[in-house]
Amino acid sequence: MENQDQNPQDLNIELTDDIASGVFSNLALINHSSTEFVLDFIQIMPGIPKAKVKSRIILTPEHAKRLLSALTDNIQKYEQQFGNVKDETYHLNFGTKGQA
Repeated sequence: MENQDQNPQDLNIELTDDIASGVFSNLALINHSSTEFVLDFIQIMPGIPKAKVKSRIILTPEHAKRLLSALTDNIQKYEQQFGNVKDETYHLNFGTKGQA
C-alpha cells in the first residue's frame, strides 16, 4: 500500500530536456470560467502582425490563487535582491523599423 500522506518535499519531479529549455513569452492572456483559469503564453515579434500561443496552462481557481501568491512572493524576493521591476503598461504596437 502506498503512503498517501507523502510529504510534498518528497515529490520526485521529472524535467525532460525538451521542457527544460523553456519557451520565451512576452505576452500572457488570461481567461477564466467558474471552474478554471486559462493562461496563454504568447510570443510576439516586432514587425510581424501575427503571434502564436506558445504554451497554454489550465489551472483550477485554487491553483491560480496559489500561483498568484507564489509569484508575489518571488517578485518581492527578486526586488529585494535586484531592485524594483518596472510596472509599466505598454501597447502592442511593434514598429517595423529596428535598430542595432
